[in-house]
Amino acid sequence: MSENAPSPLPRTLPIWLAGIAASCFASTVAAQSVPPIETEPASRESDAATEPQQIVVYGRALDEIGIARSGSQGTVGYADFDAIPISRVGELLENVPGLIATQHSGSGKANQFFLRGFNLDHGTDFAGFVDGVPINMRSHGHGQGYLDFNFLIPEAVERIDFRKGPYFADVGDFSAAGTAAFTTADTLRPFADVQVGEFGFVRGVAGGSSELGSGDLLIVGDAQFYDGPWVLAEDLKRFSGLVKYSFGGENSRFSLQLNAYDARWTSTDQVPERAIASGLIDRFGNVDDDLGGSTTRLGAVVGGAVGDTTFSAYATRYEFELVSNFTYFLEDPVRGDEFLQRDERWVLGGAVAHRFERGPLAVNLGADLRHDAIGEVGLFGSVDAVAVDTVRRDAIDQTGIGLYVDSQITIAPRLRGFAGLRFDYQTVDVRSDLAANSGNADDDLFAPKFGLAWQAGKGIELYANYGQSFHSNDARGATIAFDPVSGNAAERVPLLVRAEGAELGARLETATIDASLIGFWLELDSELVFIGDGGATEPNDGSRRYGVEANVFWRPIPTVVIDVAYAYTDAKFVGPGAGANAIPGAVPEVIAAGIAVSPVPELTVTARLRHFGRAPLIEDRSVRSDPTTLVNLAGYYDLGPLRLGIEVFNLFDTRDADITYFYESRLPGEASGVEDRHFHPVEPRQVRASLRVSF
Repeated sequence: MSENAPSPLPRTLPIWLAGIAASCFASTVAAQSVPPIETEPASRESDAATEPQQIVVYGRALDEIGIARSGSQGTVGYADFDAIPISRVGELLENVPGLIATQHSGSGKANQFFLRGFNLDHGTDFAGFVDGVPINMRSHGHGQGYLDFNFLIPEAVERIDFRKGPYFADVGDFSAAGTAAFTTADTLRPFADVQVGEFGFVRGVAGGSSELGSGDLLIVGDAQFYDGPWVLAEDLKRFSGLVKYSFGGENSRFSLQLNAYDARWTSTDQVPERAIASGLIDRFGNVDDDLGGSTTRLGAVVGGAVGDTTFSAYATRYEFELVSNFTYFLEDPVRGDEFLQRDERWVLGGAVAHRFERGPLAVNLGADLRHDAIGEVGLFGSVDAVAVDTVRRDAIDQTGIGLYVDSQITIAPRLRGFAGLRFDYQTVDVRSDLAANSGNADDDLFAPKFGLAWQAGKGIELYANYGQSFHSNDARGATIAFDPVSGNAAERVPLLVRAEGAELGARLETATIDASLIGFWLELDSELVFIGDGGATEPNDGSRRYGVEANVFWRPIPTVVIDVAYAYTDAKFVGPGAGANAIPGAVPEVIAAGIAVSPVPELTVTARLRHFGRAPLIEDRSVRSDPTTLVNLAGYYDLGPLRLGIEVFNLFDTRDADITYFYESRLPGEASGVEDRHFHPVEPRQVRASLRVSF
């Protein structure tokens, strides 16, 4: 994307990953025996001894009563999404009830996330972890909290643990709306899977584990190619690899992990509705054909447990580049408004926690440390995807430490109480190309947490929770003196922004139904964010959100599974300067539903529905997005070691939008800027087929 000499790493990474996949495939063929896969903790389904077929343990069917601390936390196991059609990796997050993952700029870019009335952009108030490693990027070139899960290999995910709200002391930054923690498997039955589909979709993944010494060696490799329905082919090339060695016994467990990821793509961003209505471009066309990006990620992770002490340490090398153009010729009628964003960094850190119990009291003490050594984070004007001038270019050292104590006490046989306190401290050192914008800043924050859980009856538990948390602002906003675009004096912002929330919830668990009902409230002191597209900080008012969520997971008979999730949120700016108080992009209503039917043991048919409602696009609500509804259908047939799959995405070929914005832009030939809705269309109906071989 740039004329700068690229690192040799991206060129060799595909070869390296291909070698991993080849060696993995060879090891699966050579393996004489494979240890059985460790199952998840037993669910209520394990009592159904009379079921005529092999029992499938769903994470959403695991007992939570007596374990969960809130009505909005839960677990999703691999069985929950193994037979669900997923068009892109980020949709794994849609296993979190009420969360929507969309896209507006190519499959290789991080998804846009919507949850509890937040337009989370790419993750500002939603914290993500993989094997204990934080994935949100502080002070990122594209946006604060940038959350990119594209490096995950879905087949290697063992479980997803999700928690909503700021009620948990072991997480800090970005956790106001919620947290999702992915855990990869230690062992996998060796397999190879090939998938093909319309619009040039090809994916191959192979992996498995085998005993090695006193432990298990897991190797998985994944390669994907995709052009998409766009007039300008997306030309996605995505490679991921995972090598993990796990060993230990009952009292201790250790794992060593290396992961790698490289993606390159051309993107068709959101386009103005008037350009399509006038015939200037096709619905899947573009205004600027230079857009696209690349991401390279290498990670090393060490984790384990010794007795009641758990620990982890990680090192991540990360490189990112993205070319965008949202306003076309609004600011520069000659060269256009194209710009390039870049981010190169090391992320180093770790965590340790110890648990001890004394009678009815259990206490966790923990600490985590993270350092981002950002060698370059920059915004550049570009022409033909080549940087031609520098808007802002910085190097940043950002360090954060968190300390927490978290306790649970059994107050009575059916009543549990929780209390926690977390302390976070962050310090930044910004070295900017404009000396006046360089400097140091630091901030700290104490965040208390409280909760109660009462088993009101058999299979019924009620919850009350209160907590505080925060998201960090971009380090550049905490040291800024002058706006790099206008040259005017700029207002500095605090490094940490407090969030405060409360929740009442109820959970029902029976032999066939798991259901929950939650009402929540959440306030942020300020939605101050660093605007990566402009290189400056934009102060916003504080915000307040009320909402309700209802979730049902139902197994009426052993061969049918039905799940429904509904969420409604009222989101507003608050404060003396709020005025028109709608939060642009805050989706008020989300519905997700699915059914999986196995008429015979070998066949599973799945249908999924996803709907998100009209959202205000500007503060006075005079402009709104249109609702979006998608239905996907899939069927999977097992023939011994073979599994055949057919997936149909956007079954009814709807012409809805993945995401919609409202702003001013200027097209070629227009005399001045025009305010318009800009949208990224959902992809049309497409069919994909797969063949999986298990060894």
